[in-house]
Amino acid sequence: MKFKDFKYQRPDTEKLQNKITELTALIASGNPVETEIKAMQSMFDLMDDYESMQTLVSVRNSLDTTDKFYEDEQNFFNEFNPKLQEFTHNFDLKILKSEHRVKLEEKFGSLMFKMIEQQLKTFKPEIIPDLQVENKLSTEQQKLTASAKIEFDGGVYNLSQMAPFMQDLDRDKRHRAQLAVSNFLEEKEKEIDRIYDDMVKVRTKIAKTLGYENFVQLAYDRLGRVDYTAKEVKTYRDQIYSEVVPLATKLTARKAKRIGIENPKSYDLTLSFKSGNPTPKGDRAWQVERAVKMYDELSPITGKFFRRMVDMEVLELDAKPGKSGGGYCTFIPNYDTPFIFANFNGTQHDVEVLTHEAGHAFQSYQSRNLIPAYRWPTLEACEIHSMSMEFLTWPWMKDFFLEDTDKFKFNHLSGSILFLPYGVAVDEFQHIVYENPEMTPDERKSAWRKVEKKYLPFKDYDDDEFMKKGTYWFRQGHIFGVPFYYIDYTLAQVCAFQYWIKANEDHKKAFESYLELCNLGGSKSFVNLLEANKLRNPFMQGTVKEIIEPIKEYLDSVDDLKL
Repeated sequence: MKFKDFKYQRPDTEKLQNKITELTALIASGNPVETEIKAMQSMFDLMDDYESMQTLVSVRNSLDTTDKFYEDEQNFFNEFNPKLQEFTHNFDLKILKSEHRVKLEEKFGSLMFKMIEQQLKTFKPEIIPDLQVENKLSTEQQKLTASAKIEFDGGVYNLSQMAPFMQDLDRDKRHRAQLAVSNFLEEKEKEIDRIYDDMVKVRTKIAKTLGYENFVQLAYDRLGRVDYTAKEVKTYRDQIYSEVVPLATKLTARKAKRIGIENPKSYDLTLSFKSGNPTPKGDRAWQVERAVKMYDELSPITGKFFRRMVDMEVLELDAKPGKSGGGYCTFIPNYDTPFIFANFNGTQHDVEVLTHEAGHAFQSYQSRNLIPAYRWPTLEACEIHSMSMEFLTWPWMKDFFLEDTDKFKFNHLSGSILFLPYGVAVDEFQHIVYENPEMTPDERKSAWRKVEKKYLPFKDYDDDEFMKKGTYWFRQGHIFGVPFYYIDYTLAQVCAFQYWIKANEDHKKAFESYLELCNLGGSKSFVNLLEANKLRNPFMQGTVKEIIEPIKEYLDSVDDLKL
């Protein structure tokens, strides 16, 4: 079945709530364990039905944010989800108190129960109105960003479509493109400030109502972080500051030398080579053809998986007016398929986002027969699958980049290093914001600029006064929609670097290890997944230093002035 034929029907809320109530009643004293197991499995099926409809709405709304029908349906889920949470909350409470809990844990695994205990801390019926407000604000921010119609050099573009101009060989064009994006954000500044201010306040209110000191730990609990805290994350950020920021500064200096600019500005940092950045040598259809060949050759299982996605038309890759920005992968349970969303714009990012999201998709495909709680791991583990897939597909990059292949590899690896300081800057900023929720919008901008100067000391905004104020984070949707998620990309990057190292030593063994990781899904916590696959823990002192050494050696071995 093709994606366009996937049928959406709004869930019958009364019927759904009644069914959950019936299943909850079966988790009762005196009932045999088999009855409770069947009730749990029925609950899984019921929530898969609901999740499928919600995901279809979310995807179709992001494909066209101007479609009134799916906008209204998204609003329905924004309103109803918190109400439904009260019913699932009651079901989960009964499971935890079951007299058969030991046998239930034997059947479904103990991690699920640990996760339920954690998630129960994140909800009380009295926060339902505040959750509805939070959902509405997230949708409003997404729509505002997608509404961008930036006039530039005779055309009109959204934010994703502006990216190629910001990498142009013409320095003046890069400069003007950055200012054009900044002008759009400045026009929306008051709206963005108001949305984010309201988000911070409502999230803080929710946290206080639930008994948390502030939103920070609530955010960690929402994300299912069961084996580390903000303390371990700070230790990790400190490693990035001491080990990676100096390397990133050197790589930026090398870039400046390559492109022949003595004092590079922020709009120069998007250009990597004097001869132009590496680009895929064909359009979306051409790239998908090569991706089919690549996954066929990587392994029989990846070939079958990717061909299935192409056949089902669950790859939506072109940038279009009204389409949400960014890229993502999701899973639609009733159709047993992942879905990949991206915004191709002719830059190397097209290939990176395709392989990245295909990593997520492959993991969810491999885990599709696990119980819903284990279909995905926590987000930092999810990103290992995606970022490692980017590196495991290196042998096929020549098919996409042709004469630009060496440029791509150098740019991809050095860009991954350069990303780490920015990723931890986003995290440190969010800790400051939610630990000090009474900050004004201007104080938040000042805080961002201070953190930015710490981790990205080489970033000079030149005459872009709006960015100098500390507003670059306006572009980062994760800060608004999924607070504290962004550090997960950096943790996963450090793990994915280990797959880059393994692949250089023995590509076949590296892929086998990766496949084992994907097959585990979310059946283990983040740290336990690392242990099971013999990956170094990023929170341990010395891990970052050890892992970036072979990467430094590789980058130092490349004469990048010839690229």
